[in-house]
Amino acid sequence: MQEIPFFKPSIDESELKQIKDVLNQVETNKTKTLEEEFSNYTQSSFAVSTSSGTAAMHLSMMSIELKRGDKIVCSVNAFPAVAEVIRHFDAEPIFVDIDKDDFNIDPEKLDVVLTKSKHKKLKAVFVTHVAGQPAPMDEIYDVAQKHGVLVIEDASNAMGAIYNGQMIGSLPKTTLTTFSFSPHSVNNIVNAGVITTPDEELDKRARLLRNHAIVSEGWEKYGDLDYVYDVVDIGVKYDLSQLDAAFCIAQLKKNDMFLKRRKEIAAIYDKELAGTPHISTPVKKRDHIYTRYIIKVDKNRDSFARELALKGIRTGLNYIPIHLLSYYKSKYNLRINDFPVALTNYQQILSLPVYPSLSNDEVMYICEAVKDIAKTRV
Repeated sequence: MQEIPFFKPSIDESELKQIKDVLNQVETNKTKTLEEEFSNYTQSSFAVSTSSGTAAMHLSMMSIELKRGDKIVCSVNAFPAVAEVIRHFDAEPIFVDIDKDDFNIDPEKLDVVLTKSKHKKLKAVFVTHVAGQPAPMDEIYDVAQKHGVLVIEDASNAMGAIYNGQMIGSLPKTTLTTFSFSPHSVNNIVNAGVITTPDEELDKRARLLRNHAIVSEGWEKYGDLDYVYDVVDIGVKYDLSQLDAAFCIAQLKKNDMFLKRRKEIAAIYDKELAGTPHISTPVKKRDHIYTRYIIKVDKNRDSFARELALKGIRTGLNYIPIHLLSYYKSKYNLRINDFPVALTNYQQILSLPVYPSLSNDEVMYICEAVKDIAKTRV
């Protein structure tokens, strides 16, 4: 029996070289290098590195000056970090149901929710790109403009994804986009995030707040004593370490290779699993980079996952709808059937391994296992 984890990082000498540069003090500002290279890669105007993807989200909320009682609309099918960072300001997340095929926020339902939630404290729509397939941004922009709210993107699983020929992270109608270098959050080797924005003032504010809002410029009376500083706001400690930045520089350089390999794996899954009883493969509506390969199992998904685990294949759930999680269900008095599409999808979805170092033999082993288990379903 093979043992296939849900995720395994792809690491070679390039990561080690970058890390050695830091340890040997060959280059002392890897964070600046990462920001410049990330900005170039995503074709964004500005890129701000952070200590994690969740830190990028939280710092984004700080940058737009989210306040108590403000409202942010987000998909009910997002990772809990999205709602969590909103609640840290004592602001309110308002959830929207999803499209049944691509798992992204449904623009028509978004319009309905924004109409019902019309309020002067309605601040933004926080759009999550699920599994590496961008949400329908043109429709979302139209709805957001109609209701006069900002658009923020959670691109934790969309690094390198393209929407209408343009990189996610550089769409001009988006206020802020957040990324994660560790969307597979179990046993991370590195924690790092990035915020991109077309707005220079938001870039400056994020940079100020990410390190305790400390400034040292402008204290001319002390001459060139750069250890003299001031604090001009309430900040956080979200700046990225040099070692994390070094690792991420090497990973970023390989991201196009990662995308290519994941698409190759997805093509094998698509071909081999086509027509398998009780199994539906992903519906591709737009460019898809397959940071997750999500199938639907229409007969007892949990039992299916357990049988795969007995064959050494680990799987994932992406995601458990937020309204089913105890804190949000209790806090907002949410009912299980409030978001029927997300609920139905959740009862069937299962994410298969799709990391770049997965071999073709391992992919075929997974396919055969899925087909063998599916045959036992009646």
